[in-house]
Amino acid sequence: MSSTVDLLYTEVEDDLRSAVRALLADRCPHSAVLARIESDTPYDPALWRTLGQELGLAGLLVPGKLGGQDASAREVAVVLEELGAAVAPVPFLGSAVLATSALLAAGTEAADALVTRLASGEAVAALAVPLPTAPGAAFPGGVRVEADGTLTGRVTSVADAQAAGVLVVPAVGPDGQPGLYEVAADAPGVRISAPVSLDLTRPVADIEFFAAPARLLAGPTSAALALNRALLTGAGLLASEQLGVAQWCLDETVRYLGERHQFGRVVGSFQAIKHRLADLWLEVVSARAAARNAADALATNTPDAPIAVAVAQAYCSSVAVHAAEEAVQLHAGIGMTWEHPAHLYLKRAKADEIALGTPGRHRAALAGLVDLPPAG
Repeated sequence: MSSTVDLLYTEVEDDLRSAVRALLADRCPHSAVLARIESDTPYDPALWRTLGQELGLAGLLVPGKLGGQDASAREVAVVLEELGAAVAPVPFLGSAVLATSALLAAGTEAADALVTRLASGEAVAALAVPLPTAPGAAFPGGVRVEADGTLTGRVTSVADAQAAGVLVVPAVGPDGQPGLYEVAADAPGVRISAPVSLDLTRPVADIEFFAAPARLLAGPTSAALALNRALLTGAGLLASEQLGVAQWCLDETVRYLGERHQFGRVVGSFQAIKHRLADLWLEVVSARAAARNAADALATNTPDAPIAVAVAQAYCSSVAVHAAEEAVQLHAGIGMTWEHPAHLYLKRAKADEIALGTPGRHRAALAGLVDLPPAG
């Protein structure tokens, strides 16, 4: 890794964090999230309009010439930390990260036109690949291009599709060549169904195409590379969301144990509890370093970015799950109730653990990237 990696937050990033945190504290309390996941509209469109349009977060990754904020993966990582800490039900990962990254990497006029709409908040998009798809995976073949240019096929477990008006669909042509296509979510021949998701704050959807009209965004020369860049960017930045989940779980558990009394003593004063919290603190600190390193590597487009992303995902996924499990257990009875938000974080952490590649998948990728021989 380069010795010039900067893991510290800049003043601009701190200001961005403060703005996003203040908005989420006002507009996305846990009571609102809990109420929303029991309704028919798990996403909060009003909150997304404020975040995406008024704060300009929908276009953070987008160059100024295309109507975006001309920021980098570092700023996006800060936003994802805060969204993870609030388990905010908004399509930021699917639209502002995955779909936007794919379109930017495609670099065609059609892709640029769509990314301009996403940056302004005019449209919300979803990248139509299964959420567990990891960087480096083979180009998906579940959707094919018919002779008349329409799409037929099926994609399962697509993140943020229920909130999207536009689908960015990888599809294979009659000659076996890959392409990226734009499909309106409400177009004839498109059916989106919603299975019961583990994480109700980011539900997944299954999408079926029946000769659905489509517009080519990227052809064989760039489609596969664009898709892989989106998956790599998404995986690297997801680590920051996982960091936000873990940090909230740690902070909230420390706060609760500092107030809860048992046997005439503050629960947090028991030595065994202190040890568990200290171990978790060390994990969260290490996760922050890994997530920041991945964000910086993506921002600077260093050749070591795939290594940084694999390290971050292999580590941060497990830390988020551990932190959420500790939060549930150390909150005792109240942590097991539906009314307490701890279960939201456990479900988000478990869903994120398989999103964009499992820890095991990223460890295997890392071994190949650093030429580590397999165990004998």
